Amino acid sequence: MIRIAVSGAAGRMGRRLLELVQSDPTTTLVAALEAAAHPALGQPVSALAADVPAGKASDVRVSAELPPGLAADVVIDFSVPEQSVKVAALCAERGWGVVVGTTGLDAGQKAQIEAAAARVAVLTAPNFSLGMNVLFQLVAEAARRLPGYDIEIVESHHRFKKDAPSGSALRLAERAAEATGRDLAKTAVYGRHGLPGERTAPEIGIHAIRRGDVVGEHTVSFTTLGETLELTHRAHSRDAFARGAVHAAKWLAGKPAGHYTFEQVLGL
Repeated sequence: MIRIAVSGAAGRMGRRLLELVQSDPTTTLVAALEAAAHPALGQPVSALAADVPAGKASDVRVSAELPPGLAADVVIDFSVPEQSVKVAALCAERGWGVVVGTTGLDAGQKAQIEAAAARVAVLTAPNFSLGMNVLFQLVAEAARRLPGYDIEIVESHHRFKKDAPSGSALRLAERAAEATGRDLAKTAVYGRHGLPGERTAPEIGIHAIRRGDVVGEHTVSFTTLGETLELTHRAHSRDAFARGAVHAAKWLAGKPAGHYTFEQVLGL
């Protein structure tokens, strides 16, 4: 049995992860973490995740700290950047692997998580759906095959999402920039307002929409005078991400120290 802890347990993704980890015959839930003072602290995970087969429910309660003697193989973290950094450091101390799905990390926070990879297996990804990871590759290929086309990315998420643009939209932009030899830091345009002037050839437009309960939609368009090619991914539920994250945790268990990607998990 692969022993898994979930960080960000009371969040939208965390709740589904709790259900999947308890339901999977090859994994066992050993801890559920949330931020200090979170109202879910002390609650049994059954109060957060009810969709678990009979006889599989765990007696774990949500906590802000991991007990010193706890044994785990992997922590799955879908929380907030500050928490992700703490979890990565803790995993490095205890010799556990960590899967980080949190987005909105700044350069310093990414560096701190990367530092943990010198001691344990660390897997980070902006998106854990198979479809989106295939889209990353398709976008790079289209960008190479369509030189001179205007590249625009539009992403839409639920009203509760805190960071913008999404980590997936940024990864799409990075793949397009890498494929065409552009420096994204210099060519990215995040929305337009006022009188920005005519569109420049090298820029990659990235636009964020927040509305209702949209799980996640990403469209990348390649347009020139006379035609447009659009590549779109729509997530129907969080299951695509949650199942991918559990699959990644199972794959990561027992791996040597290093920084891994979800594309490696999928063999892409």
